[in-house]
Formats: sequence, C-alpha cells, structure tokens
Amino acid sequence: MFPPFEPGREDRKRRPLGFARGQVPVRVLIPNIFTLVGLCAGLTAIRMGIEHRWDLAVAALVFAAFLDGIDGRVARLLKASSRFGAELDSLADFVNFGVAPAIIMFNWALEDLRSLGWIAVLVFAVCSALRLARFNVSLDQTDQPAWKGAFFVGVPAPAGAIILLLPIYSQDLGLHVPILTPLVLVYTLAIALLMVSNVPTFSAKMIGQRIAREYVPPVFVLAALFIAMLLTYPSLTLAVGSVVYLALIPVSAYRYLAVKRKADAHAKAQNGKAAAKDKPAKEASASSEDKSTSATP
Repeated sequence: MFPPFEPGREDRKRRPLGFARGQVPVRVLIPNIFTLVGLCAGLTAIRMGIEHRWDLAVAALVFAAFLDGIDGRVARLLKASSRFGAELDSLADFVNFGVAPAIIMFNWALEDLRSLGWIAVLVFAVCSALRLARFNVSLDQTDQPAWKGAFFVGVPAPAGAIILLLPIYSQDLGLHVPILTPLVLVYTLAIALLMVSNVPTFSAKMIGQRIAREYVPPVFVLAALFIAMLLTYPSLTLAVGSVVYLALIPVSAYRYLAVKRKADAHAKAQNGKAAAKDKPAKEASASSEDKSTSATP
C-alpha cells in the first residue's frame, strides 16, 4: 500500500518496502494524516462558504494550505514518502485549492452573475486540475537543470487559491468590492489562466534548506511576527501577502530569464572549450592520415 517513492528520482531502482508481519510503521502514516486533516479543512471551508461564514471559510482554507506546505517536508524528514501519499496529496489539493475557493467565490459574489459566475468558477476548478496534473508529470522529469528548481511553471494551486480570495480580504478591510462583481469575475479568470500559464514564479521548495547560522535568529523573529500578524490582523496580512505575491510575478519572470541567459552562456562557453580541445586532436589525426597516404606507393 505504501511503496517507496521519491519525486524526481524515478531512475533509481525501487526496493520493496517490507515490514515485519505486514505491519506499517507509524512514521509512514503521519504525512498522510496531515494530508487528510488538510482535506477535512478544505471541505470545512466549502461548508463555511455555503453558510456565508466567510471568516471561517478563509481560515479553514489557509489552514489547509499550511498543512499542504508541511506534509511533503514531514514525509521527507521521516523518510516516509510513498506513491500512495503522492496520489492522495494531489487529490486533496484539487478539493482544497480547486473546488473550495471556487465555491467560496461563487457564494460570495459571483452568484449574482448566475451562469456567467458559475462558468468562471468552473474554469478556475478545471485550471487547478490541469495545473496539478502538469505538476505531477513534471516530477518524473529528471533531466531538468538544477537552477530550474527555484521556479514553478505558472502559479501553484495553493497560491492561486489564496490570492483568489483577495476580494474577500479587501471587503474585511472596508472596501465594498461586491458592487464590482464583473471585475471579480475577470479577476477569477485571470488567476485561473495564471495557474496554467508558462509564466515562471518563485518556488518555495528551497525554503527549509540549510541557512547560515547568523540568519537563524532573524528567521525566528520574522516567523513569529508573521504568525502574530496573521492571527491578529488576518485580512490585512493575507491581503498584503496576496498583493506582494502578484507584484513578484513579473520579478520572478525577469529573474528566470536572467538566470536562463546566464546558464545558456555558460553552456555555450563550455561547448566552445570542448570544441577547442578537440580541434588539435582532429588536426593531428588528419596530419597522420595525410602522411600515411603520401607514403603509400
């Protein structure tokens, strides 16, 4: 039920994960428990959205996004990654970040547009499914250069779900956005298209790697500050975070192109050096062939 699986390393030979007397260690179940709790949070967000309890709906969705961000890291730390867990995580992500935010937005504002509003949330859910499917396929691609690991292709589904609810955060801050329902529809379609686009965005996969010792205290302070702001001023924190993320998309695209040009130039230089090294050998070989030909009667 839990065969070993490590994303991006399909080339390695898989070894059967055998447990004594058919028992499964608890460490293998822990990441899947995180995923299932996140799924319950996403379903709760749907219920809260139907009941028009927007604060609880947003809180449940943010909690689901938090669990989605740590379940993979927990699996790697416990060495409990499995194909079952990967599939379960993908299905939970579709419910949490494809269906739940779409239902919330439809009940919050797009319901007034009737069929047009429903079409918009359908497009968002479909784009979320396509985004997750493309991400799952990309895990099997092991020939990608290392520098591409710092970028996503398109907006990830969790980030798309959080920034989709930006109009709700704005309403809590005193902005009466529901009167601009057509703009909310256009915004929903724009976020959906960003998820399936080829626009490079910064990846958070590098977060949690080794950092310099002198940066440890500032990281703790910033983490505590962020949690305090999120608990004290949730709407303001989420609104600012969403705006900052949207503003960083052009920056990430520019950074991607700059790194790509640098990598291409480095590869071209390496190919030029390799060609220069091969040239004397080829000339020596051609010279020896000419001498042998002239010596033949």
